[in-house]
Amino acid sequence: MGTTGREWQILTADSEEEDEDESSLEEAEATVDARKKWRNNAGFWLLGLCNNFAYVVMLSAAHDILSHQKVPSGNGTISTPLSTNPGNVSNTSRYDCNMISTGAVLLADILPTLLIKFSAPFYIHLLPYGLRVIICVLTALGSFLLVAFSAGPAQSFAGVVLASVSSGLGEITFLAYTSFFDSGVVSAWSSGTGGAGLLGALSYLGLTQAGMTPQHTLLVMNVIPVTMLASYLLLAPPPQAPRWGRSAHPPGPSYPHSSTHQPLLGGVASLQNQSQNHNISLQEKGQVVKSLLKYLLPLAVVYFAEYFINQGLFELLYFKQAPLTHPQQYRWYQMLYQAGVFLSRSSASCVRIPHIWVLAVLQCLNMVFFLAAVYFMFLPSVYLVFVLIVYEGLLGGASYVNTFHCVSAESQPEHREFAMGVACVADTLGISLSGALAILVHNYFCSLS
Repeated sequence: MGTTGREWQILTADSEEEDEDESSLEEAEATVDARKKWRNNAGFWLLGLCNNFAYVVMLSAAHDILSHQKVPSGNGTISTPLSTNPGNVSNTSRYDCNMISTGAVLLADILPTLLIKFSAPFYIHLLPYGLRVIICVLTALGSFLLVAFSAGPAQSFAGVVLASVSSGLGEITFLAYTSFFDSGVVSAWSSGTGGAGLLGALSYLGLTQAGMTPQHTLLVMNVIPVTMLASYLLLAPPPQAPRWGRSAHPPGPSYPHSSTHQPLLGGVASLQNQSQNHNISLQEKGQVVKSLLKYLLPLAVVYFAEYFINQGLFELLYFKQAPLTHPQQYRWYQMLYQAGVFLSRSSASCVRIPHIWVLAVLQCLNMVFFLAAVYFMFLPSVYLVFVLIVYEGLLGGASYVNTFHCVSAESQPEHREFAMGVACVADTLGISLSGALAILVHNYFCSLS
């Protein structure tokens, strides 16, 4: 029996309505997907910013911590130290030296991080993510308070150690957590950490230049740990499972590695439901580490070179004829370095550099140049140093973001969380070695008359 014209019109209309409904549904899903992607990226950017902020501020304040310059009279142009050993008291050295190298602050700021990163990949999954975040927040708050109210070097260094614990635990936690999301969040996290460097150094420089004491500046910084906790709590969608749940293993091949299925910092239990638990054996972990060495070793070299420059040579690059005092020059060095890092860490979507060893070679050449500049004192102007420091930061930031992109892209889904946690050990190891050498070099140069 044939279809009448009226029946055909009804069927056609129903088909068009179904097509329109499907089209509307697809558009709605695309809108939701875009919002989730934006939320994920924004969340990881903020977490990267807050996680590295205390660490950066402690390095920017290193010269002030060591010379106890809590009251910079005349807008920082004349220091009023709270210790009896402000800088080069004996005046027998041709360099304006503190009694202790800023490399000592670097070691206090990095050794706890190194310890955490070396050990954490093997047990960190047993700790709930929420508990880790609370520890990060409390230690960051404690670091600012201890250094701000410090009565001596020991208390100051204790505050720096707390900043290191916060940064190290946070980095290994959140980098591992990126394995549950679209790989784009690695760029967001990296950009956020770069932003921490820039905003941390710039805020410390700006507030002290404006006349605020280092003590009050550090107290203002307590807003950052609170922001970290707010980012963790507020940016997550309403979870169907407690956001304080334990760590989970990343989705296997049958589960798309997409932000449309995995909300930010919440729903950990849902991740566990989406994937089967995959216990990585010790042998597998060894194989993963071995496969990553082609990226990790160059990254360690890059960070060794640049932090040797930053904490071993910056304080010795003092231009007496410049309109800036020694503490001001040091703060500007730190800020400009972090500006270069921020720019390169935020450029991963435009430029990819798979050959990390090239960056390592360039940074080592940078280190040799700065070492010669300190020894022979041939640089004519502080402004030339400013330009070179930005270039140094560009190399460091590029090595960081490209290393983690390569690690994320080449790791198996079931290994990605472990691989990202292990990869963040390389830069910390390089920084630690540079801090130890920086102290020796500082003592050598400061003994020269």
